[in-house]
Amino acid sequence: MNKIIISFLTVVFSFSYAQKPVQIAFLSDVHFQDLYGSFSDNNFKGIINPKTGKPTILRTMDSQLHSTRIFNENYFAFLKALDDIVEKGIKIVAMPGDFSDDGQAYNLRGLHTILEQYHRKYGIRFYLTTGNHDPVGPFRKDGGKDDFLGQNGKPLGVYSTESVSKSTDKVITKDIAESGYLEILNELKNFGFYPQKEDLYWSTPFDRNSFKNYTYKKGLQSAAYSKRMYEVAKGFFVPDLSYVVEPVKDVWLIAIDGNTYIPKNINERPENASNYKGASIGYNNVLTNKQHLIQWVKKLAAEAKKNNKTLIAFTHYPMIDFNDGATQEIQNLLGEKKWQLERVPQEEVAKVFADAGLQIHFAGHMHINDTGIRKAGDNILVNVQVPSLAAYLPAYKILTIQSPEKMEVQTEVLNEVPRFDELFALYEKEYEALQSNADKMLWNKDILKTKSYHDFMLFHLKELVRLRMIPDDWPKEFIEKAKDLNGEDLLLLIQNKNQLNEKQIKSETFKKWSFDDLLLDLYKFQSADEIAKKDIPEERLKQYQLLEDLYKENNSNDPLIQQLKSVFKILSLLSHGDPADHFEIDLKRKEIRKL
Repeated sequence: MNKIIISFLTVVFSFSYAQKPVQIAFLSDVHFQDLYGSFSDNNFKGIINPKTGKPTILRTMDSQLHSTRIFNENYFAFLKALDDIVEKGIKIVAMPGDFSDDGQAYNLRGLHTILEQYHRKYGIRFYLTTGNHDPVGPFRKDGGKDDFLGQNGKPLGVYSTESVSKSTDKVITKDIAESGYLEILNELKNFGFYPQKEDLYWSTPFDRNSFKNYTYKKGLQSAAYSKRMYEVAKGFFVPDLSYVVEPVKDVWLIAIDGNTYIPKNINERPENASNYKGASIGYNNVLTNKQHLIQWVKKLAAEAKKNNKTLIAFTHYPMIDFNDGATQEIQNLLGEKKWQLERVPQEEVAKVFADAGLQIHFAGHMHINDTGIRKAGDNILVNVQVPSLAAYLPAYKILTIQSPEKMEVQTEVLNEVPRFDELFALYEKEYEALQSNADKMLWNKDILKTKSYHDFMLFHLKELVRLRMIPDDWPKEFIEKAKDLNGEDLLLLIQNKNQLNEKQIKSETFKKWSFDDLLLDLYKFQSADEIAKKDIPEERLKQYQLLEDLYKENNSNDPLIQQLKSVFKILSLLSHGDPADHFEIDLKRKEIRKL
């Protein structure tokens, strides 16, 4: 009798274990820079932080506030995200590219150390794929930055050779050169780029072996750098670090290397590292110059279906337009070269991969939170944009695979990050030095009063919009006309007092916010999608809705009103996209549902 009970319990336990949901955390665009790293050929360890007494290698606040990402505080955010993942008991972490900031050797070493530490201590397995910042080009290239922070609060240049240096105050180290694929593979091969003994299956697009006959030894042979080359243009062979891995039974993770480095001049030597265009345009170039990936995905999808494997893909680049249907309107208002529109994938991309059988895809690159769905015949493709830890809204995603047809996606926002203000004393020195330069546009020192990582990143967005987005993207004449308007002015442009009285609208309540607030909120929605609503007063959201409706009804030919009409239409589209916070993907019903 006891034997029967034990057998029964064993079956029940095995069944419940088999049914246990698989969880994968996605951390994208970490842009890791090692604040406390060192150079192998130079004694420079950074400048002493008066708060900690530690030498620190950091970039200036001025450079951070002109960039779509921060360079320094994301170091602490990365550690916080990993600690979060440990606490949640998640054992698989996928990183869809830009895990480094230009792939310099000292940053790759620092990243390796941290990943290895979390793997050994907590059993977390990391699976990386490359982004346009790792590598910047297919082969190692000399480089450097002139915006590190120097001892006197002024910028310091760090370069790989004298020949590329610009600053007089500088450090020379080979460790700041931009690594190519070979260097990245050698340093980080244990994190997905090579098979590990615990992986049940591992393969590349160039591997002709059947997964049924897979052995770890065969996997190692096909992982060699020399066996992972393809012809991107006639006579130009470059690496492709794509792979598929089965980290746990019946789940296949496809890490697609979406970087397509195309030669600028076909008469140049193929090994000339400077002769390749950057890869930031993403999948549009995959369609033209990297078609073997499409065939590979098609083959994997067919094999996965035949063998009951759940297929999850991740790449650096989005497969679906991430502007919630506002791309055309943005183009009409700002022009086709603005708002990073060149990074929007063509509709053909989603169709091609949906037809290939791909259903779930996680991406980064844009530093935004978004969900996109496309249906092609009987096929559905869901593209989940993973936010960056180095931009507003700092967050990562957790995928829970309940069954092959039902999955849950949750966005984990990093509001509080220990030590995020550790470098503020150094920025104080930088600000003092900047004040002596009358020609320089000063950043807002109030960012050093922020009390949380969330507020720090929101302030970063505000300064980025002021210092870069508005001057670079928006028509100067339009900004000049609109910049001094407040909410009431925007209302009175299209409604007179009698009309407002009839509608029982009190225009003076719209005075609380300005045109600058409206533009900032537009960028909040672009970055954070529905989660941005937590950072905008509820009353203002209702007023935006009212203004959207009133501008939509207005038929004036006045150019300013036409432009404002367009702004409100973009705002409406960006704030009413598909669920992007916590939602369920139902592949059987071909729909996603807000949770």
